[in-house]
Amino acid sequence: MDFAPSAQAEEVCGRMWDFMREHVFPAEPVYRQWRATHDPHAHPPVLEDLKAEARKRGLWNLFLPKVSGLSNVDYAAVAEITGWSPTIAPEAVNCAAPDTGNMETLELFATDEQRERWLEPLLDGKIRSAFAMTEPAVASSDARNIATSIVRDGDEYVINGRKWWISGSADERCKIFIVMGKTDPDAEPHRQQSMILVPRGTPGMTIERHLPIFGYQDQHGHSEIVFDDVRVPAANLLAGEGDGFMIAQARLGPGRIHHAMRAIGMAERAVALMVRRAQERTAFGQALADQGVVRDLIATSRIEIEQARLLVLKTAWLIDNHGAKGAATEIAAIKVAAPAMACAVVDRAIEVFGAAGVSDDTPLAYFASWARVLRIVDGPDAVHRRTVARQELARERPYSG
Repeated sequence: MDFAPSAQAEEVCGRMWDFMREHVFPAEPVYRQWRATHDPHAHPPVLEDLKAEARKRGLWNLFLPKVSGLSNVDYAAVAEITGWSPTIAPEAVNCAAPDTGNMETLELFATDEQRERWLEPLLDGKIRSAFAMTEPAVASSDARNIATSIVRDGDEYVINGRKWWISGSADERCKIFIVMGKTDPDAEPHRQQSMILVPRGTPGMTIERHLPIFGYQDQHGHSEIVFDDVRVPAANLLAGEGDGFMIAQARLGPGRIHHAMRAIGMAERAVALMVRRAQERTAFGQALADQGVVRDLIATSRIEIEQARLLVLKTAWLIDNHGAKGAATEIAAIKVAAPAMACAVVDRAIEVFGAAGVSDDTPLAYFASWARVLRIVDGPDAVHRRTVARQELARERPYSG
């Protein structure tokens, strides 16, 4: 296995770091100050400035191999860099979730008409999108439970149901929703579900509220949505009836690489902040950096970051060489390992900062909340441990005595 980035990836990462230092990090306070005095879900203009600069620098849609020419191993390094500023950097380079997964889905399964209407504007950064799967009334960690109905009626499908934690939908730029629901409740369990495209503003679709994360209202939002006799053309179906699970699995592998590497980027920034704080502060007659307990926090964090990164890079290599099916265990494993590592590292940084760490004077408090959320999104830890355990129980061993 070779985890070394290609020459192209090293060059892209160099340009990405220049962009982060020259534009993204300086934009963070501008972004925060603008949001503090405007509707929490309005779009800060500084992001459009960043997007224009990113496009000028050729830092655009890097997550799509057909566009960027980067492998999953290559893009992993770029995704880690954007994780240093997870609120704005991914969107600035048009590599933010859920748009990345939705663009990958449309790239794989959309018709020519669907691609022209939705994929092209997404690739161009003119609109945003949402993926509507999770529901409040069922345990959506088992997607077979999803109860939203998608029923054929002539040349239309009629959608009824309730979704929540639908990321991106509070932003008015979110123009298209990929909705997962049941088209045939009597089919085999993994053939009951389908995915369909629902444009924003379709009659019967109501965004009822925007859910905060540990008190934070993200700019793009996480919303609860009701579908009440929502009608869309039959041509809005993605792939065919019963293909919902197949589509979901196709979009999950690379997306989990992105999530995991951004979590590693967050952890790296937390360590950078922790080290600077330890070097600048004095307690009990010596710098915090000279205190054994603080050194232990720093060392443990470094070890855990390196372990997580190696596992994610192995997973990316497996996807590049064997596809998502060839990395099923590792895809589940990194979804557990990387956010758990980020939670632990950020918590240690907060400990070194003390009260300042739980304020908004540093990004650590937000990092802590978002790292914890990453242990739920795309399936909670327990589901992925279940997958890893199932694979482990079925594994053949050379010796078990």
